Amino acid sequence: MRDEILTHLNDPRQLEKMYRTNKVPFKREFSTLYPTIKGNILADFWNERLNYESDEINWGTRRELVWVFIASLVAGLIAKLPVFLSINEEYFYSRNCGFIIFPVLAGYFAWKNKLSTGKTAFIAGAMLAGLLFINFFPDGKKSDTLLLSCLHLVLFLWSITGFSFVGEVKTDVEKRLGYLRYNGDLVVMTTLILIAGGIMTGITIGLFKLIGFNIEQVYFDYVGIFGLAAAPVVGTYLTQTNPQLVGKVSPVIAKLFSPLVLVMLAIYLIAMVYSGKDPYNDREFLLIFNALLIGVMAIIFFSIAETSKTTKTPTEIWVLFLLSVLTILVNGIALSAILFRISEWGITPNRAAVLGGNVLILINLLVVAGQLFRVLLKKADSTDVGKSMAFYLPLYGLWTSIVTFLFPFLFGFH
Repeated sequence: MRDEILTHLNDPRQLEKMYRTNKVPFKREFSTLYPTIKGNILADFWNERLNYESDEINWGTRRELVWVFIASLVAGLIAKLPVFLSINEEYFYSRNCGFIIFPVLAGYFAWKNKLSTGKTAFIAGAMLAGLLFINFFPDGKKSDTLLLSCLHLVLFLWSITGFSFVGEVKTDVEKRLGYLRYNGDLVVMTTLILIAGGIMTGITIGLFKLIGFNIEQVYFDYVGIFGLAAAPVVGTYLTQTNPQLVGKVSPVIAKLFSPLVLVMLAIYLIAMVYSGKDPYNDREFLLIFNALLIGVMAIIFFSIAETSKTTKTPTEIWVLFLLSVLTILVNGIALSAILFRISEWGITPNRAAVLGGNVLILINLLVVAGQLFRVLLKKADSTDVGKSMAFYLPLYGLWTSIVTFLFPFLFGFH
């Protein structure tokens, strides 16, 4: 679409046609392209038009609303398959929880971005391969590779959905950062929807109880489960058609939580020294330590994705840099603990997966911290930080594929 915008830059009628045909991708592509065409009268006009923030909510077209309704219904039906087909719920949800929502979201983005038949077939084929693989996986109650495949399959589906969002593998880094921003916005919007749904649920059950009807079980079995499945779909639709809804909330959250997480992490590391706990001999503590690492990484990623849109103050860059340095320290401790456990007790699927993941994260953190330091020295722009992170993102998708599909064969499905 970017080439088409450039080609028809001086053709108002054609630009209007492109915009009306596919509003969200047009706005996204134009926003990334505008800095290079600023000064063109028509380009300046479109920039003002696209960035005008209306107080009204855009509900989209009737066709889009029908699509969202059908997608929400499909997600709910998938979630209810254990009941309809008499499948063990633990078996179904442990293996297929990711298929409740990600195929629907991937289909939505493929439809909105008008992906080619080949790309759509690739997305569908990759998800079908994951579906068949995980459901034909031998049911071993103590299989580490089964647990790893189930966990990493969710991340694999998230990566495939990201491909549907950006439209291709080799793409503009802004689209990849846009996918990260979308995930942050989706968390905010879905949380608000669930809070509103929770209030409505309490009121509904309470009102029916007043007239002698106990509808809790039926309500949660059908309305509740369909509502939970629909929330990310509706949240996605709202964030894509009304970016202004959470467009100002997400940066505030990033700005607020980055220094708080920095302080928390510093205090935690000091407290860990005095607690006597260590991840070298305590397996559960090591798992929690790695969960902390992933959580902090998510904060850094989200904050940097927001950084790429606006100019950050030196204080904000310092906070992100120090947070990256502390996270590198946390990663180093976790990595050394994993290597210690491997040297003492040998390699296992879990240790191999955590080792590979931590190495990937460490390299990424070092690159990000290096770029942030260059920004502080005024040798790079803050947008370069986002670019370095965006280029690295596909490696996580590749690693999740390896753990999901290859580890079971490498370790004999144990």
